[in-house]
Amino acid sequence: MNGADTAWIMMATALVLFMTLPGLALFYGGLVRARNVLSVFMHCYAIACLMSVLWLVVGYSIAFGDGGAYWGGLGKAFLSGVTTESTSGTLPEVLFFAFQMTFAIITPALIVGAYVERIGFAYVLTFSGLWMLLCYAPVVHWIWGGGFLSEGGIFGTGVMDFAGGIVVHETAGIAALVLAVMLGARKVQNKPPHSPGFVMIGAAMLWVGWFGFNGGSQLAADGGAAMAITVTHLSAAAASLTWALWEKIKYGTASLVGLVTGTIAGLASITPASGFVGPIEALIIGAVAGILCQEAVNLIRNVLKIDDTLDVFAVHGVGGIFGTIMIAAFGKGDWVAQLGGLVIVGIFTLVVTVIIAKAVGFITPMRVSAEAETNGLDLEAHGERAYEFNS
Repeated sequence: MNGADTAWIMMATALVLFMTLPGLALFYGGLVRARNVLSVFMHCYAIACLMSVLWLVVGYSIAFGDGGAYWGGLGKAFLSGVTTESTSGTLPEVLFFAFQMTFAIITPALIVGAYVERIGFAYVLTFSGLWMLLCYAPVVHWIWGGGFLSEGGIFGTGVMDFAGGIVVHETAGIAALVLAVMLGARKVQNKPPHSPGFVMIGAAMLWVGWFGFNGGSQLAADGGAAMAITVTHLSAAAASLTWALWEKIKYGTASLVGLVTGTIAGLASITPASGFVGPIEALIIGAVAGILCQEAVNLIRNVLKIDDTLDVFAVHGVGGIFGTIMIAAFGKGDWVAQLGGLVIVGIFTLVVTVIIAKAVGFITPMRVSAEAETNGLDLEAHGERAYEFNS
């Protein structure tokens, strides 16, 4: 057990939780209509609570247990056998559990952006819990937990995914796209974000928290963690600028919402590569991501006509997939392993998400009523308003 490593990962754990609460909540909340902002906050907060409990009950065991090549088993359910003296590498195992728990929180929370303004609250919690256990946790085991996609598995050297380009962003992006298609489009899609200021504040919090996300994935307080933080920052900065520049070229103006969405695209794209590349590669990844993800937004919205409300697949899914491919492009990983990992996890996520989404629909309705959608989910689902101007 190493004191410096332990102290850093304790801080990184707090930073990753800070990404969801309040970072992602504000980022997503600012992008929706005023009558739905509290529902977005509710989704993010409730998901954080539920995933924490489920990660303790069985999620951690499925992801990091010793069950075999495809799942970790139930040997560490409820942290069975884990004490304050247990270690994972140079860390207390209970700290490793907590750090990974924050990833299990933010991954289903990312999906929230695809279905806001039209989905039932009970459906959100039921789907998110099952999806984390049956889709996310097995993929974690395959790549990070010694499963068949890790080193020594079917691809030999293993799939290189430093902090979650496949594990977090591809899985969340594909799941988001599936739910968006199954839900159908919102009745009203042309309303602007109710608070671009919230969006910027949330994006800034995500940017800061991402240092824990990527830097913490080194699981040590060393030069590798420092480089991961540095390249994360540079990619985010480059993508912000290229997104805004591309907006200016195409539409004549560069928006604040566009600028900070570029930030998230750059962060998602560098995530899988952040432990393997240097500053120059990071600038290239970020610069391309700012344009690539913006064009993906246009493809999903305007060409395919899919109402992925807050562009989860276009930004997170495409960004994570792109960054994973760039690991091989820069010679830091094997092409067959990188592409094979993307395909295997992509197909698995697609199939499992469809099955869970349909199964949960038999338990509780997926979509709210037309009246509830018109009146807004804040009042209809939670009995509250974000803004009481007459109080």
